[in-house]
Amino acid sequence: MLTAGAFVTRRVAADENHGRFHFTPDTLVLSRSVYAGNAATVTVGETLPPGCVAGNISIALLAGGNASVAVACSAATSDGTYPTVFNNNKADGSFGVTSPIFLDNITTDGSLLGTLPIPSDQIVTSFSSKSELALNRSIDGKSITFVGYRGGLGFLTAPNQLDVSNSNTPGVVDPTNPVVSQYFRSVAEVDASGHLEITEGNAYSGNNGRAAIKANSLFYLTGNDNNGGLSSSQLSGTQIGINLVTSTGAELLVPGQAPPVPPNINKIGDFEITQVVDPTTGKPYVKPDKAGKDNNFRGLTIFNNTMYVTKGSGGNGMNTVYQVGNAGVLPSGDTATLAKLPITILPGFPTTLASGIAPNKTPTPVAFPFGIWFANATTLYVCDEGDGTMVAPVSGNVADAVTLATAGVQKWSLVNGAWHLVYVLQDGLNIGLPYSVRNYPAAINPATDGCRNIAGRVNGNGTVTVYAVTSTISASGDQGADPNKLVKVTDLLKATTLPAAGGNQDHDDSLGKFVTIRSAKAGEVLRGIAFTPSDHRDDDGQ
Repeated sequence: MLTAGAFVTRRVAADENHGRFHFTPDTLVLSRSVYAGNAATVTVGETLPPGCVAGNISIALLAGGNASVAVACSAATSDGTYPTVFNNNKADGSFGVTSPIFLDNITTDGSLLGTLPIPSDQIVTSFSSKSELALNRSIDGKSITFVGYRGGLGFLTAPNQLDVSNSNTPGVVDPTNPVVSQYFRSVAEVDASGHLEITEGNAYSGNNGRAAIKANSLFYLTGNDNNGGLSSSQLSGTQIGINLVTSTGAELLVPGQAPPVPPNINKIGDFEITQVVDPTTGKPYVKPDKAGKDNNFRGLTIFNNTMYVTKGSGGNGMNTVYQVGNAGVLPSGDTATLAKLPITILPGFPTTLASGIAPNKTPTPVAFPFGIWFANATTLYVCDEGDGTMVAPVSGNVADAVTLATAGVQKWSLVNGAWHLVYVLQDGLNIGLPYSVRNYPAAINPATDGCRNIAGRVNGNGTVTVYAVTSTISASGDQGADPNKLVKVTDLLKATTLPAAGGNQDHDDSLGKFVTIRSAKAGEVLRGIAFTPSDHRDDDGQ
């Protein structure tokens, strides 16, 4: 049975020439958002997060007694004028402003075919949460999915609501979270005719859902939770802590069902660094991280009936690529069954700590993987978004050495049971080189730092074409608000060395060189990319 508000279907016309919206087959869909606020959206000096009450919160311990947890608030330093509104992020780490969602149907060269505006009284995203609005086409090819926010009882689903991306979910309320509002993390499914269905969920309280993909009539999700002040021991020693730990990471949600509540929020598996051997010592890691934070997953794909996710942010766990569950069998079953499934790092991918410091205090490399796409069973393309660090210009370049070495589209090959990094496609991304955007302050011109979400297709001539949404660095208050780009690159699938300059079938690019096919405007961000849903199954792209 569907609960009231858990489901909505709506037809939206693409433009005045169409009575009914329909995605054009064999093209692309790009998700984006536009800042809808103005100066009055935020008032300098107002309390942030809204409704926050500073003080000490008493929480009950499972072992008996209580503990006191401090809650801190802040004050807005900037009004709602874009882009300086995001300077509030420096005072309020939860700062964000909800904004409307648009799905652009575009050609593979970036030309606009039509736009499907998603009703913002039904679901919204958070400007400037850069890990949101990933798009994934369902395994049967008939729909695309993304994750957004729907207000719980008494909370408005609309643009210009503050700090929603760090709100509690209605079913998992953390009293130590300074953000007191309650919003479902909801999966939106859109079919080829633009019909919208929304399923509400209670996972990811205190943070955001990142991606969802539909397979076997189920939604598979990634995200992160916990914005409160519970310590590591309190996360395992309080009921609210346990609820948070078991409602993050990889999740399963049944389309159309009422929002599940603890203990039935269907977390899939659990990854802990203590499962892995420390490459600096040859022995397993001994000290675990903060509970739940090893499962801060972002990227998501399903290939050969197997679920894969990435982790590329946060100081806990390992930034790398993971398999969720067993090969060839998508996770299913009840909550207890799902919880027991394994999460393992793909052999050959990094096993060093996301903190960049090994237990023996020596520096170690850190990766920043986001979107992933399998061209075949032995070739995997990974978007690395860079480390987000802006440095003093060196010959005009503001990216640091880490980003310049590994950010971009990485090509990995499976050889003798282990994955090996073949090369990194960067040519044409212009990593670290600031670019101008009309009506955007020149003082905070962004530069590409790498890429986030990804889609790809194998071509009939032995090449692949990869589409990627870029990440940025800048001097802005929140780099997730920077106008970014959609790029594409063509690669020879069998190549084991970086391609030399040369032409291919496309008139507008050359092998191994990125071409920009869409650029965000001031006040606009690009987020997810996927091939369009079809009325008929089409397995050529994901």
